Amino acid sequence: MAFSQLIINGLIAGAIYALIASSFSLIFNIIKFMDLSPGAIFVTAAFSAYAFNVLFGLHFLIALILAITVAVALALLVNLIVYQPLIKRKSDSFTLLLASFGVFLIITGFILLIFGAEVRTFGLPITKGYELLGFIITKTQITLIVTSIVVFIGLQLFMKKTKLGKAMRAMADNKQVASGIGINVKKITNITFIISAALAAIAGILVGLEQNIDHNMGFLVILKGLTASVIGGIGNVPAALIGGLIIGLVENIGIWYLPSGYKDAIAFVILIIFLIFRPKGIFGVKTREETSG
Repeated sequence: MAFSQLIINGLIAGAIYALIASSFSLIFNIIKFMDLSPGAIFVTAAFSAYAFNVLFGLHFLIALILAITVAVALALLVNLIVYQPLIKRKSDSFTLLLASFGVFLIITGFILLIFGAEVRTFGLPITKGYELLGFIITKTQITLIVTSIVVFIGLQLFMKKTKLGKAMRAMADNKQVASGIGINVKKITNITFIISAALAAIAGILVGLEQNIDHNMGFLVILKGLTASVIGGIGNVPAALIGGLIIGLVENIGIWYLPSGYKDAIAFVILIIFLIFRPKGIFGVKTREETSG
């Protein structure tokens, strides 16, 4: 495989990792706990789009909207019946993390129950890719990259320019102060889960179009998404784009030298290296203790 093809493959993978990393980082930044349920939302959206489009025969755009709607509704339901009761009891972040892992297992188990363990595919017609500069890229892959870029730009404009986005940033800085100046914390929390779910859902649907889908696909997404978050600086939503691209490029370039079976292990190695030497990520801000030390 040409080196240029590995670069393109890395950018494609990185675009997906960036979306799911943004989903993780958004919740961590604003609601202040590491939520693993976007991994389940990712799987749910992929299978929902498959069901609406392939099983029910709906137009893909309608299936896409319905799948994202299902994902958002599921995220709000999880927040309502799982996270909010725990937060009201002042549960610590580790308890919330364990709860989110339980949510992930329950949802993916339910998907297994409904769809079975078979690998599914949207069955898109195989089309010839475009050959440029020694690499080949398909229309689906171009759509994937362009969609990711548009979503990121839209997210940044929303966070910086809109009233709701500014309220989310204020809540991220200080929840008590935000509440004191009249920001509806419950509303902003729900909006955060809606956006996070939409990001994870879009990533899941894009992966479903480009690859096969199965009920276990969320496990690797959690690993890659968290790794991308850590690389960029966990809680830093814009940095998730950089983190996702880095992990996508490194793991694909890595198989230039190593067998392809080591591809996922590369992500583990990168995660461990950053956790040891740069736990706050590339764009993380050092604490006063770290600076003085």
